[in-house]
Amino acid sequence: MNSDQVQGKWKQVSGKVKEKWGKLTDNDLDVIAGREEQLVGKIQERYGIAKEEAQEQVTEFSKTVRFDYLPDETDSTVTAERARGVSGR
Repeated sequence: MNSDQVQGKWKQVSGKVKEKWGKLTDNDLDVIAGREEQLVGKIQERYGIAKEEAQEQVTEFSKTVRFDYLPDETDSTVTAERARGVSGR
């Protein structure tokens, strides 16, 4: 999942982020607003870990994020993925 997709579906993703990193506050999630760099920084700050470790956690997490929605058929990324037989789930 790329960062544009995360930003577009932040309300869905933010709940999963909070499950994974419970020390993040609702205000933190509002500030992050789906931006990966902001998420890495807040994880680093709240958990007292190195930036590289926070980045690795976010990268691994992003590989597991799944959305429970039917994508809009006008979404060109989804349409292109379907044409290639790639599923986002």
